[in-house]
Amino acid sequence: MKKQIFLFGVMAALALAGGASARAEGAAFLAILSGDNEVPANNSVSRGIAIFRLADDGTTVHYTLIVANLKNPVAAHIHTGAAGVNGPVVVPLFNGPPAGGRFSGILAEGTFTATPELLADLAGGNMYVNVHTNDGVAPPGTGPGDIPSGEIRGQVFAVSEEE
Repeated sequence: MKKQIFLFGVMAALALAGGASARAEGAAFLAILSGDNEVPANNSVSRGIAIFRLADDGTTVHYTLIVANLKNPVAAHIHTGAAGVNGPVVVPLFNGPPAGGRFSGILAEGTFTATPELLADLAGGNMYVNVHTNDGVAPPGTGPGDIPSGEIRGQVFAVSEEE
């Protein structure tokens, strides 16, 4: 059942990403998150998807971050970095308290202003999204639900509409 709910969320998110009429190629971006994509990889069963849509003004980016089966999410960010490489935070997407429990659904949504350089990095695959978890109990890093360095991650890529 959880898998069906997540897949429904993915389909809805993809509809949001491409929902407006005739947008320029590269105006929508997507990241598919899993523990396998983290550096180093982990055995988390959690999954996520991040959808980014550039507004008609060319600088406002609308985002939705959906996760499934994620325990204790505390932060989510866009980072600069190629696949397999960790990099610095560029845009914060979510901040929450430790030990928040299991969560599935829309973790964060909002907008941010993007520079031309940021948009080029998003389109060029030079950015990733990851979600950090923390159970609030020492020591940190004991496994899924407690991976402060990042539990699920996905490289951002451009999505174009078929005309």
